[in-house]
Amino acid sequence: MKAAARPQRSLKGRALQWLAQREHSRAEMQRKLLPHARALAAQGAAEAPEPGDATARVTEVLDWLEANQYLSEQRFAESRIHVRAARHGNLRIQQELAQHGITLDAEAAQALKSSEFERAREVWARKFGVPADDAAGRARQARFLTSRGFSAETVRRVLRQGGTPLDED
Repeated sequence: MKAAARPQRSLKGRALQWLAQREHSRAEMQRKLLPHARALAAQGAAEAPEPGDATARVTEVLDWLEANQYLSEQRFAESRIHVRAARHGNLRIQQELAQHGITLDAEAAQALKSSEFERAREVWARKFGVPADDAAGRARQARFLTSRGFSAETVRRVLRQGGTPLDED
């Protein structure tokens, strides 16, 4: 016995399911929905569908999601910052948001910048805990913090004050 094929979910249904799992940016949602819109258009049309039809359907769904506040760029940015802030620096977080087509407002950028030193110290303390004995060790610690997206000034401050307890600043 062959199992009955499940009906295709609508674009709106797919989008709502993905948004129930986590926040998405508009660009990310469009990238994920477009192949499904093309597949639905190909199934429903006897002749070859026009590429603009699928894009228009996805845009319509995205507009509906934003109008009903299911999709929010601000919530996505806050979510991404919350997830990444404990392990990454400002540069890395802003780069990731830029990949999704989002820029931080001035207030959020300032809040992130004001906490960068403390976050960098915590990341450094979890990974290393003690100041390096030689230049090669300091360079390794600096590369690690830089790769996490912390600014050069913040990395210098952390390495300079590495041996002092966190509450003495």
